[in-house]
Amino acid sequence: MIEHEVLDAGLGDADDDDFELSEAFDSQLPEHRYLDRELSWLAFNQRVLELAEDPRIPVLERANFLAIFASNLDEFFMVRVAGLKRRIVTGLAVPTNVGRAPQDVLADIADEAHRLQLRHADAWKTSVQPALAEVGIEILNWNALSDDERDRLYDYFQAQVFPVLMPLAVDPAHPFPYISGLSLNLAIRIRNARTGRQEFARLKVPPMLPRFVEVSRDGDSVRYLPLEYLISNHLGDLFPGMEILDHHTFRLTRNEDVVIEEDETENLIQALEAELLRRRFGPPIRLEVTEDMDDLTLSLLIKELDITDQEVHRLPGPLDLRGLFDLSKIDRPELHYPPHVPTTAVPFQPLEGSNRADLFRAIRKADVLVHHPYESFATSVQAFLEQAAKDPHVLAIKQTLYRTSGDSPIVQALIDAAEAGKQVLALVEVKARFDEAANIVWARKLEKAGVHVVYGLVGLKTHCKLALVIREEEGVLKHYSHVGTGNYNPKTSRIYEDFGLFTVDDQVGRDLTRLFNELSGYAIEKKFKRLLVAPLHLRKGLLRLIDGERRNALDGKPARIRIKVNSMVDEQIIDALYRASQAGVPVEVWVRGICSLKPGVEGMSENITVRSILGRYLEHSRIFAFENGGKPEVYIGSADMMHRNLDRRVEALVRVVAPGHIKELLDLFSLAMAESTSSWWLGPEGDWTRHVVDDNGKPLSDLQDRTMNHVQRRRRARAVR
Repeated sequence: MIEHEVLDAGLGDADDDDFELSEAFDSQLPEHRYLDRELSWLAFNQRVLELAEDPRIPVLERANFLAIFASNLDEFFMVRVAGLKRRIVTGLAVPTNVGRAPQDVLADIADEAHRLQLRHADAWKTSVQPALAEVGIEILNWNALSDDERDRLYDYFQAQVFPVLMPLAVDPAHPFPYISGLSLNLAIRIRNARTGRQEFARLKVPPMLPRFVEVSRDGDSVRYLPLEYLISNHLGDLFPGMEILDHHTFRLTRNEDVVIEEDETENLIQALEAELLRRRFGPPIRLEVTEDMDDLTLSLLIKELDITDQEVHRLPGPLDLRGLFDLSKIDRPELHYPPHVPTTAVPFQPLEGSNRADLFRAIRKADVLVHHPYESFATSVQAFLEQAAKDPHVLAIKQTLYRTSGDSPIVQALIDAAEAGKQVLALVEVKARFDEAANIVWARKLEKAGVHVVYGLVGLKTHCKLALVIREEEGVLKHYSHVGTGNYNPKTSRIYEDFGLFTVDDQVGRDLTRLFNELSGYAIEKKFKRLLVAPLHLRKGLLRLIDGERRNALDGKPARIRIKVNSMVDEQIIDALYRASQAGVPVEVWVRGICSLKPGVEGMSENITVRSILGRYLEHSRIFAFENGGKPEVYIGSADMMHRNLDRRVEALVRVVAPGHIKELLDLFSLAMAESTSSWWLGPEGDWTRHVVDDNGKPLSDLQDRTMNHVQRRRRARAVR
């Protein structure tokens, strides 16, 4: 067994309350030193759109990026814009992180989002749709169909579509119908042939039917018609005896953010279920209409939906390009990224002559760091819990569940363990946004199987990714711990890039035991050895580490800060990084999404570099690395640098101590920040510039491809030995 010197991080002790950063605050920072977080999020979605626009990327993947852009923007409006509007209406709105009035930010968001939606529509119409047609995948309009094709589609319409349509009239006897969020609808104006009176009707495009209806297929060549085009060309069947005057597509987005006052309810599950029902009836926040919609129809929608002109987005059709998710699943391997099968992490590969690895034996030998999706989730995290469920020497399993899949083998392993008589604790975060309903189902299933299910601490979401297995070995209890950066979700583990650390180290085991006791009981833990835990200790611990690098730089010692996160928003952390930069510390920030930090500003952040990488996998891991005078301290975990993560969530970072693991994480960081690697670079005014080719037009290195190849070579090297 390899021995490592495990140092006490000293960041969770009771005397932390005496920790001051007074020396760090000597230098003054300029007033306008942050980038607007909402506009920074829109800039992130623009980077997604740039992938869809890139002809070097396989065309079905480009269609998928268009769908991701659309889905992202929906969530942005349902949560961020809705929250901003709610605060304005209730009078609770305060100036944003850049000091602008919320009403002004709302206007900025509307303008920028509309610009991006127009660019998104143009990318589909002028780039991706023609590229699909070139390879035999055509998306047609009604005018492009032959008479025979129209006849066949009419038969399909009558048999499969017409029976489920529900036209709703609007007149004195029929009030304006409820329009559900994100539904695709037809606004139809008709004239009664008998009375000559004009009427209005709304028709919902059935979401359970395929969005793209197959017109014809010849080998790999296939032609589709959007479902709303098929319906709109057969409205006469729905309104016999009426004259169809006009019809247009529209789509409504509603506020779907959930607000629960936990301290006012004893039963969180019941309160959440009631709130999920109310979510369906949230106030409108965005109305998308086709650009050819007439003023009369639009005026009616604006009036009946009680929406403002600012919230109307006129767009070229078709609306709701989330439907491209279906197209991106077409089985044309040459039009997708090359297939990648995750390898089993080298320490978890079965020994010669054995069909199955003993993960406990491997972890006892040394800490194991796994990198998903390059290394398999199924043969590491999932196998770890499945082995624990079956092992007669395992006495207890404790685990957090934030998001998991509908047919989760992780949940099944916990059920199997409970049914085998083991003590099993599952901390289920039922308030995981947009997964609330699924998590309620699993929580109840776990409870029925005898698992001890708890819901964390009042007022805090439990976002940390932790699993602890207690195993009896020769009369001694051993702690087998897993601390990850991503959810225990087998499905997303195939597309989310994440790290996970397995260890039998007693300090980590005791840390997790204390933390689980705090989450399930009434313990208030002040002391952790290898963990940094929010909300009590994490921000303060990171500020101490950042300031340590500042002090080292002033003392002439080696100093460097490297942080990889999904979002960099927290002002205290950003200010600490600015002060480190002012002291001469090189600061490298690798961020996927929002970044409110301004790099490259003379006198404030000229030593700070910010990069972003997007690709076939979603960069999701969080890494915090500090030079520490030549003895690097490196942490991985679940926390982003946002107020909610540091103040309103239970988060955990674990210190990585194995020299080989530290080198692996730092090498990955070096590759990501290299000028030879394809990435986006953030400028001081918030502009992201894509660097994808060198000065000679040669493509730059793809980080994810390089990592994939590196992991494969590592496995082959093991096989040769």
